[in-house]
Amino acid sequence: MGWAGRGDTDAVISGVPAGEVALPRAAIAAANGDRITPVWRNQLGGLTFELGHGAGRRFLKWAPAGSGLDLDAEIARLGWIQPLWPAPRVLDYGVDDDGSWLLTAGLAGDSAVAPRWVAQPRLAVRAIGAGLRALHDALPVETCPFSWSVQHRRERAYAAAEARAASAADVARLADAPDPDRIVVCHGDACAPNTLIGGDGRWSGHVDFDALGVADRWADLAVATWSTEWNYGAGWEAELLDAYGIDPDPHRTAYYRLLWDLTP
Repeated sequence: MGWAGRGDTDAVISGVPAGEVALPRAAIAAANGDRITPVWRNQLGGLTFELGHGAGRRFLKWAPAGSGLDLDAEIARLGWIQPLWPAPRVLDYGVDDDGSWLLTAGLAGDSAVAPRWVAQPRLAVRAIGAGLRALHDALPVETCPFSWSVQHRRERAYAAAEARAASAADVARLADAPDPDRIVVCHGDACAPNTLIGGDGRWSGHVDFDALGVADRWADLAVATWSTEWNYGAGWEAELLDAYGIDPDPHRTAYYRLLWDLTP
């Protein structure tokens, strides 16, 4: 489901679509007569639709042609993680003149930014923290074929920073990467919307794995804690870290937030 904000917490660049949304042909065809509900628009114009409802619901992610969104990356990662973790199961995918699309089966639970969970921020952020810890503990680093390491991401960040004319001071800080704390398989976009919470208030799964890969766990934690401010307001970072079972680390947090902000 992507970002609900970034360094500028006043600039919401992803979220639930407002107003009328034009339906791509792929969504209409995949729905096969079921109700189509737009549930997310990302910062590059990609859309996610819920098709149907209840236990048989499906989700279609659609990337408009020319957007630069890479659904192939997510398809590959879902193929690896799905047998190991409650993650979306790929039902179909394809490309047409309008764009590319990925159809997955629905999972139990609702996004941690669904209205009922936004109204219960302590419960939501604790579910996010516990779910992220469980994911980090469960996924096998030694067999993961994907990287999300500093080295892997930094070259992209340098190129993007030059294109955006980012501050020289920020770019220089990327060279001073902290020593790894613990290497895990990271989610790659651990923002609050990508944790699902079941009716019992516990995490039930995760979505949006297009950047999954091996990295220091603080690459996920820095962004997960940051997103609590975007989605629930200030003051919830410590609650998430407590549920995860770790003390704050301001140095690693600052570094990985900068890397996130400078990486496309």
